[in-house]
Formats: sequence, C-alpha cells, structure tokens
Amino acid sequence: MTYHKTIMEYAERQVDACIEHDTISDKLFAKYDVKRGLRDVNGKGVLTGLTNISKIVSFKEGVPCDGELWYRGYNVRDLVKLMAGRRFGFEKTAYLLLFGELPSEEEAVDFIRHLAKSRSLPTNFTRDVIMKAPGKDIMNSMARSILTLASYDPQALSGELADNLRQCIMLIATFPMLAVYGYHAYNHYENNESMYIHHPLPRKSTAENILRMLRPDGHYTQVEADVLDVALMLHMEHGGGNNSSFTTRVVTSSGSDTYATMAAAMSSLKGPRHGGANIKVMEMMGDIRAHIKHYDDEEEIRKYLTKMIKGKVFDKKGLIYGMGHAVYSISDPREQIFKSFVEKLAVEKGCEEELMLYNNIEKIAPEVIAAERHIYKGVSPNVDFYSGFVYNMLGIPMELYTPLFAIARIAGWSAHRIEELVGSSKIIRPAYMSIMKERKLDV
Repeated sequence: MTYHKTIMEYAERQVDACIEHDTISDKLFAKYDVKRGLRDVNGKGVLTGLTNISKIVSFKEGVPCDGELWYRGYNVRDLVKLMAGRRFGFEKTAYLLLFGELPSEEEAVDFIRHLAKSRSLPTNFTRDVIMKAPGKDIMNSMARSILTLASYDPQALSGELADNLRQCIMLIATFPMLAVYGYHAYNHYENNESMYIHHPLPRKSTAENILRMLRPDGHYTQVEADVLDVALMLHMEHGGGNNSSFTTRVVTSSGSDTYATMAAAMSSLKGPRHGGANIKVMEMMGDIRAHIKHYDDEEEIRKYLTKMIKGKVFDKKGLIYGMGHAVYSISDPREQIFKSFVEKLAVEKGCEEELMLYNNIEKIAPEVIAAERHIYKGVSPNVDFYSGFVYNMLGIPMELYTPLFAIARIAGWSAHRIEELVGSSKIIRPAYMSIMKERKLDV
C-alpha cells in the first residue's frame, strides 16, 4: 500500500506533462478533415467495411426516418413477433446470425442441444478462476475467465473455421455462467452475502437459465423469462460499426484467437459510452425520483429536465441519458419493440406508477433537448432508456447490467468474427497523421 501511494503521487505529478504534450487542437482536426470517432460532422459513419450480417436504417433518401434494424435480411420487428413467448428466441436468432438462415425445427433442436452440452465449465474452474480475486466489475472478471478458458483448449490458436465456430458456440453457451457466477463470487466475498451456485439446466433457455442461476430459489415467471429473452434478442447485434463489434473485426483481422478477440470486445463494451449506458440511465432516474414529487405532473418533470440539460443537476454534464443515439434519428426500433414487453412486465410487478414517469420523460425529454440544443437530427429514446428499468423489475443487480449486454452481444461478435475470417485477408490499420514537431539534440 505504501508503494501504491508513492507511485500514485508520482503519477499525479506527471499529469500536467501528459496534458501539455498530448492535447491536440480541435482546429487541427478540422484542418485535416479528420473524422473523429470515425464519424463526419453530421454523424454519418466512415465506411470501413462491408457486412451481410445486419443493417441499420435511420435515413431514407437523405431524410430522417423511423429506425429499422435487420438481421440477415429479416426485420427485427418481424423476428420478435415470430419468436416472442415461444422460448428460445435468443438461441434461434443466434443460429440465424451465425449461419445466415432461420433454423428449421430440426435444426433449432440440434443447435439448442449443442448449446446445452457446451454450457459447462472445466473442472474446478468456478472455484479456481471465477471465485479467485472477485470484484464488483463483473466485465473484468468475465474477460479474465475468457482468457483463462483458452488454456483448457488445445486448439485455442487454431485458424481452422470449424475450431473458431466451436469456440464461439461454447462462449455463447457459457457467458451466462461466467457473468452470474462472477456476480455471486463478488456478492459473497465483498458483500458478505450467502453463496449459491446453481447449474444451468439443459432443457431451459438462456433467459430461463440466467434467472434460475441468479435467484436463490431458482424460480421465475414465464413473463419474466419472455421479456428477458426479447431483451437478449434486441441487444445481440447492431451492425459492424458499433465499438465492440468493430473491435472484434479489428482484433480478428490481426490473426488473433477467438478468446483474445472476445476479451477485447468485452473491454470495449464495458465503457459507459457503449454497453454501460443503461447504468447511467438508472442513476439518472434515481436522481429524478428523488426530486420529482408527482410522476404525472408534466410541468414539474419539464422544469427538472431543463435544469439537467443545462448542467445544473444530477451529474451536471448537461445530458439526459437514454435519449438519442449515434445512428438513429427519429426512433430506435429496439426501444419501440421493447416498450410493449416493458409494459407487460410492469403490470405483473405492480410498477405502473414508475412506468408513468418513464413514459412522461420519454415524451418531454426530446422537447427539452430540442429547445436547448442545436441538433442535426431527431432525438428519441434508445433501448438503454428502458433496459435498466426492466432489469431492475427482474431483480437483476446493477453489476450485471452490462454483462447481460455481453451475454446477448457475444452472438453478434461471433457472427462478425466468422465473417471477417471468411472474407478478409487484410489487417485493419487506419492512418493517423503525425503533427509532431521535429527537435534536435546537441550531440
């Protein structure tokens, strides 16, 4: 601890040097037409690749439109309608993303059977890896577990497509265990709560097993499982340009193995600008509930949101979390699809009053943002606005919000890894322009 304090003091003294030498003027980015964040000034992404896995639509003929999300040629709205309430929606959609076609009944049964057989960890892995050095950051715990799993795979470094498919299927199957067991280890050792480890059941879906493994009694309602299944479907893929999927493609293009690639994608997803966004929504909602007395008073809500967008309340960053998206303009289709399932769960849980608050914020926040900000496109709720509310109603601890995102998105990452392996022979290496000034030494 003494050395930690000493090195921290040294680091603090060096901060000013880093700021002095690493700050680059915004004017230079404009001068050299650098697309910061790989997006132009209008928010349009720089084209860096082609994909046949999914499609995002937010403009038609240059005009903002209601958002659309497509998986392998199918509108996600239709996929959810087809599978909602029938169990195994996540699994069947994972098959679609991996193999390009919706499975027949026989193919679905076979794929689900192989996922169930893969839903196991090496002997003593939970004790020796997951329960060792547990922490509140479950994403870090999962990344460590992913990298350690490579040690148990004699073909971990194989470039064969079949080996990589096997590894992806195994990780899709085991991610829920890595997440939930990681949380239980943290909750036991750090919070002094009881430890219990429930093994997943082969005949249960991914959503059902998550709820079963998480809860002491293993019980859940079918509505709960159905809503979580839809949440996983809506989060499992979002085009090759999102940060973690792009990370997957970049690391894959270098020739790295599946385990290292997925650990890198995890590290990308955990950032608050990406997968951690719903946690900020929940923190914001807690602040709003503490300051709003009447959930049906639109004027009271409007006044507080105006203070928030002006940076006077909450975290004073001038943001209303859960509003707007880097890609969508008028609407996020995932939020629109999810909302009906949120309402169904809110009725079952007796949370209609809190749902009223969410509905009023959804209505008022875009108006407040439009009045206070110069925006180039529409602002609407994104899927993160409601996902935290759903997880809270399901009794899922906040530490697992981003891991749940990863449990879903591993299917999309896997599809992008396979597509990159099949179709690309070049390492992804964008250019950076050096603005360094040369200096001479007296030698």
